[in-house]
Amino acid sequence: MQKKMKNIGSFILMSILIAQSPLAVLGQVQKKLPNILFAIADDQSYPHASVYGQAIYKTPVFDSIAKAGRLFKNAFAAAPQCSPSRAALLTGRQIWQLEEAGTHASLFPKKFPVFTDAIESVGYFIGYTGKPWDPGNFKDAGWTRNPVGPAYNKQQLKKLLTKGISKNDYVANFNDFLNDKPNEKPFFFWFGSQEPHRVYEQGSGHASGMNIDEVMVPPFLPNNQLVRNDLLDYALEIQWFDQQLGKMLEMLKERGELENTIVIITADNGMPFPYAKANLQEFGTHVPLAIAGPTIKQSNPQIESLVGLIDLAPTILDMAGAPAIQGITGTSLMPLLKGTISDKKFSLVKQYLFTGRERHSHARPDNLGYPARSIRTQEYLLIENFKLERWPLGDPAPKIKTEIVGKGDMKPILEGYEDIDDSPTKSYMVQNKNLVESLFQLSFEKRTAFELYNIKEDPYCMHNIAGQANATKILEKLKQTMHAKLLEQSDPRMTGRGNIFDSYPRFGLMRPFEGFKERGKYNPAFKQ
Repeated sequence: MQKKMKNIGSFILMSILIAQSPLAVLGQVQKKLPNILFAIADDQSYPHASVYGQAIYKTPVFDSIAKAGRLFKNAFAAAPQCSPSRAALLTGRQIWQLEEAGTHASLFPKKFPVFTDAIESVGYFIGYTGKPWDPGNFKDAGWTRNPVGPAYNKQQLKKLLTKGISKNDYVANFNDFLNDKPNEKPFFFWFGSQEPHRVYEQGSGHASGMNIDEVMVPPFLPNNQLVRNDLLDYALEIQWFDQQLGKMLEMLKERGELENTIVIITADNGMPFPYAKANLQEFGTHVPLAIAGPTIKQSNPQIESLVGLIDLAPTILDMAGAPAIQGITGTSLMPLLKGTISDKKFSLVKQYLFTGRERHSHARPDNLGYPARSIRTQEYLLIENFKLERWPLGDPAPKIKTEIVGKGDMKPILEGYEDIDDSPTKSYMVQNKNLVESLFQLSFEKRTAFELYNIKEDPYCMHNIAGQANATKILEKLKQTMHAKLLEQSDPRMTGRGNIFDSYPRFGLMRPFEGFKERGKYNPAFKQ
């Protein structure tokens, strides 16, 4: 299987390189609007792809796209959570500009236009398979379909690689989409892989033949056999995502569509491990990104410029020849992709990148969130936490368990810290916090108002230097720059209306914490 996937990767690379040859530029390919295949993994951190130097993550298809076009080293999701990140990506706006859609599993206000509707209006045939904007409730906000577009999810796999893999036959559903597409129309297709989201089949990565000794354990996690195996299971699901994409590209080649297709591959947020997903630290928002296809210049060195996934909305509008969306915050990457501006010059123009988080799951009394904002430069990451009395990843489990009320509407409070996905790694750290005291404190304990990390020296965000005298000027400058931008964008956290985020309904399962816990309802204590 691995040899076959390497051959597919080489074949895709050759096909796309041919599409970018001078002959292709003069031919029919450049006269047509390009197809766009957008592939987004669910919970994959940078640098977890083999082209980034971590061979345990076998991603020959991602690697081939990176080599045929542009590979980004500093791409960031707008939020470290699924639905806010995806809403920001679709609208090109920051989460604090999206009202309910800026929180996890809430509503998606219809008043915010999405790029998928915009490119459909200029003639694109659109659709998705797998995970679109989700989780959340779009119907009660006025949408007649998911903001991503029409669903293609009917085909199911008869046999699964592991118990953790989705039953969705992504490739067969893509085939259905292509069969429905009118011949004269270009397409936009969203392949929303549900991998590597948890849960995983424990031991599946090791059982597949992966070498546990090759795992690079981030220093914010315990380096032991259990965690290494957990990371192998995660790596296997990344490999599955890559393989399904490879089959889709092979299908496009057979149909004669590959040479006119732009391929974009990324992830919605970071890996589902402590101190990653649901955190504004690097492994929560820093994601892979590669783009290749007609008009995209090939670039062997990795692109160093800071880019956000909110930049993809205006970029895709440009690719499709669609008009700009009013109120968009992101910046089109087309000058960088085409090579009309250098990586170095683009970095000078875009010196800062902003991310944020609000409520993730029901992890605290009264369904409260953990609000934070961050500013990232090439060298530093500054995080501001607004509610220091709250636990960043949710409250610890209560000593006396509360009885679950209402069948099917409540999840039990198991180990506490419910903003972190349940996993062998989480369980080990919670149950052995005395053995991993410093790492437990880093991930789980309450935090200071400001966290400042020197990313060049400390890429894993292990050492908060905010309290050091020699960092005072840097912190103040970054704080002022961030506050100015947040005020410019009318962030409620800057205008005295920040508590409104805690009023927004949650449509996911609730837990028996004290206080407000009504699913799908606004919390009247915070509604403004």
